Amino acid sequence: MTERPTTAAVILIGDEVLSGHTKDQNLGVIADMLTEVGVHLREVRIVPDECSEIVDAVNALRTRYTYVLTTGGIGPTHDDVTADSIASAFGVGIDVDPRARAMLLERLEPGKLNAARLRMARIPFGADLIVSPMAKAPGFRMKNVFVMAGVPAIMMAMLEEVRPLLGKRRATGA
Repeated sequence: MTERPTTAAVILIGDEVLSGHTKDQNLGVIADMLTEVGVHLREVRIVPDECSEIVDAVNALRTRYTYVLTTGGIGPTHDDVTADSIASAFGVGIDVDPRARAMLLERLEPGKLNAARLRMARIPFGADLIVSPMAKAPGFRMKNVFVMAGVPAIMMAMLEEVRPLLGKRRATGA
């Protein structure tokens, strides 16, 4: 019996990508890395900063592919709804994660940890952190879904943290 290939999908999240104001620089880097580790990229979606769109895409892809990698929407602004959307897709709660908050405090003075920056420490319950040496705040992983920043340099650093977790056959996140 032949084992199914290890596959992946990528979800690029952000109104700015869809509008053309921001040119995506992440997809090619992700595709190259997936190829290097023996993972077949099978699908790419670009979705707006809307919870329902993100939830629909994540739920459609996480059961179909071995891995789903997302970029964008985990920053400090009001339209950064990816973390909430991932929590909703998995049916779990979300709140400020003490580990992520501590990471922010390593690089910010306590007085500069305002409500907007604290949004970057909101992590779905049960998620593993994706730590980046360049970012003040982490990405995270829920089962087979890896959630990374949209800023290319930060995403690339997070992708290097994710690399060792890919390429080995793992259960899908159904």
